[in-house]
Amino acid sequence: MSKKDLQSLIDEALGNIRNDRKVAREFLNEIANQIANDPDKNKYLSPVAAKHVESLQRSNEQLVKIIGLRQKNQPQDFNLTEEDKNNLFDMIQGEPADG
Repeated sequence: MSKKDLQSLIDEALGNIRNDRKVAREFLNEIANQIANDPDKNKYLSPVAAKHVESLQRSNEQLVKIIGLRQKNQPQDFNLTEEDKNNLFDMIQGEPADG
C-alpha cells in the first residue's frame, strides 16, 4: 500500500471518527434532556447512553491507533545546522553563543 493510499484511508477514518463522535454527542445530549424532563425514563435510557459512551471510547482508541500509525511514518531523524553545532560547542565550552 502506498503512502498516499494509507494517508487517504487515515483521512477517511478520521472523518468517520469525527462524524461518529458528533452524532453520539448529540444523541447523549438528547438522552440527558429526556431524563432531566422525565426521571422515570432513566432506567430505559441509561443503558442506551452507556452504549454511546462506549462508542466514544472506541473512537478515542481508534484515534490513538491512527496517531501511532502517523508517528511510525514520520521521519525520526533531525539534523543540526552548522550554527546549531557551533552554538552547542560554545555552550559546552562555556562561551556565550552568538545570536
